[in-house]
Amino acid sequence: PRRTAMDQNAVVPVDQLWQRVRREAETALAGDPLFGRSLSSAILDHSGLGDAVAHQIGERLGRNTDDRERFARIAREAYQASPGLVDAAGADLQSIVIHDPAATRLLPPLLNFKGYVALQAWRVSNWLWRHDRTDLALLLQSLSSDSLQVSIHPSASIGTRVFLDHATGIIVGAFAVVGDDVTIMQNVTIGRKQELPNRAPRIGRGVLLSTGASILGDISVGDFARIGAGALVEHDVPGGCTAVGVPARLVNCAEAGLS
Repeated sequence: PRRTAMDQNAVVPVDQLWQRVRREAETALAGDPLFGRSLSSAILDHSGLGDAVAHQIGERLGRNTDDRERFARIAREAYQASPGLVDAAGADLQSIVIHDPAATRLLPPLLNFKGYVALQAWRVSNWLWRHDRTDLALLLQSLSSDSLQVSIHPSASIGTRVFLDHATGIIVGAFAVVGDDVTIMQNVTIGRKQELPNRAPRIGRGVLLSTGASILGDISVGDFARIGAGALVEHDVPGGCTAVGVPARLVNCAEAGLS
């Protein structure tokens, strides 16, 4: 279907993005008052995207009212100290609408896509990690793993416009690097090998990691490469190539095999 939220090539500033979210919420409220009751606390009571995302983090990770308020407060603290986190949240939300054929509006992924919330929770945990609040950062990782089935170590590095599609069983280990515009499907593992505990995979820009793929060890996956479903990748994948199979081999690439 035709995109109604934005042009695929446009980067909408976060304030404009928030106004679009609010308009979608107001339309939903008018069309379905029963559903609309939840939109006040989730969207309409908030002053901006950061505040609404912080609320979602609290709701998803908290096990009781006190926890929900505490985790939302921690996220707001991070957003106030580092407004770039809110910009990243906006870019990630736009990426879902651009890349997911089933998502034509901003409101549904903001409210319902657990991969989106898990990624924003990771951004907060990474901020905590970088500010030497490691225990709290690891707590957020643990809660995200339990509640959302996405475990991203706070020490990982992840770019913007990243899409966790279906977002079940995703593991991104310590020190892993994931570039901009990457799509990660369900049951993907990006992790280190035991013999190289401090060397993790580096995933380039625009890469697709398909369902069940495992990318392990001190390796690089080049820009715009594609990793096939169920592939086991333990060697470098050049940019633009496709890796498939167990162990992975290259196809659609000039190289004869994995380097």
